[in-house]
Amino acid sequence: MSGIYIHIPFCKQACFYCDFHFSTSMAKRVEMVAALQQELKLRKDEFKNELVETIYFGGGTPSVLKSEEINNLIYSVYEHYRVSDNPEITLEANPDDLSKSRINEMSQSKINRLSIGIQSFFEDDLKLMNRAHSAIEAEESLIMATSQFDNISIDLIYGIPGATDAQWLQNIKKALSFNIPHISSYALTVEPNTALAHMVEKGKIANVDDEAAERQFNMLVDELEEKEFVHYEISNFGKEGYFSKNNTAYWQGKKYIGIGPSAHSYDGKERGWNIKNNIKYIKSIQANKLPIEIEILTTADRYNEYIMTGLRTIWGVSIVKITKEFGEKYSDYLIQQSAKSRSQNLLIIENNTIKVTKKGKFLADGLAADLFMV
Repeated sequence: MSGIYIHIPFCKQACFYCDFHFSTSMAKRVEMVAALQQELKLRKDEFKNELVETIYFGGGTPSVLKSEEINNLIYSVYEHYRVSDNPEITLEANPDDLSKSRINEMSQSKINRLSIGIQSFFEDDLKLMNRAHSAIEAEESLIMATSQFDNISIDLIYGIPGATDAQWLQNIKKALSFNIPHISSYALTVEPNTALAHMVEKGKIANVDDEAAERQFNMLVDELEEKEFVHYEISNFGKEGYFSKNNTAYWQGKKYIGIGPSAHSYDGKERGWNIKNNIKYIKSIQANKLPIEIEILTTADRYNEYIMTGLRTIWGVSIVKITKEFGEKYSDYLIQQSAKSRSQNLLIIENNTIKVTKKGKFLADGLAADLFMV
């Protein structure tokens, strides 16, 4: 199984917390779509022996493109790659782009999964984050989307300064009221050089309260597990049959190609990333040159990557796989390094697999870092 990720580097406006690559100017949209199609063509040989099972439009905000432009990109994948009979094709969308007519257009295309950036159903939260949509648009988009699509995921953000536990619980219950089969939820993070970071530094917005974020994370876990969602990755909850195939492939170390400026690629041995500049990206592709930088992963890099991704999932980190792929030196090191966290009931060994406990889930990234081979 392999996947193709297509990065759409445009947004209507900048969310204060976002550090992804995007532009609020649509001036180069036509040239960008053409360049994305050309990069798909230029890189087809990388997947000549692969079957594409997922196509994912991320960003930025993919829903700012016209339906015709999205469809043309999908057709380019089908033209140059072998695609499975029933691929998962996901489009990230913002509520303000999801009119009734637009959702109808999407439902008639090959898109079969929507990932909608709700973030919150409270107006104050949306304004604090500088989201382009309103609370009313968030609800209306879900009413319309669920009438046309079965496979829908929504994003929610917890740990927002000023948002109480009671409000967070209302957010969760409101999301559940739409019978959405998948929820991705992330703690608000103050990333360096973002508008949010500058506002926190100037005292305009309170900093994120880590204790409140952990408390709200645990509330989310309890509420969704009660509703039979499987907490299959630290930030992702899905009903059976609705796990994200695209993201699951990332966490399980499958190959993927990243198309577009700033997009990353991975083939198990090398990692690549495209230039983070729209103009330079377009000019390079127009000259039939891939604007990509390649890193050959060392054994330690691959081990660390498996630890980081595996520990975040319900599948955990297989000690047998570590021994087979990296040698006993690494599996012995893993068992030794995990001893302290296991004694604190943050990690467990179950069927020769290291997993995070419920107590350790919020700390998963830090626990993984403790197991890295430096």
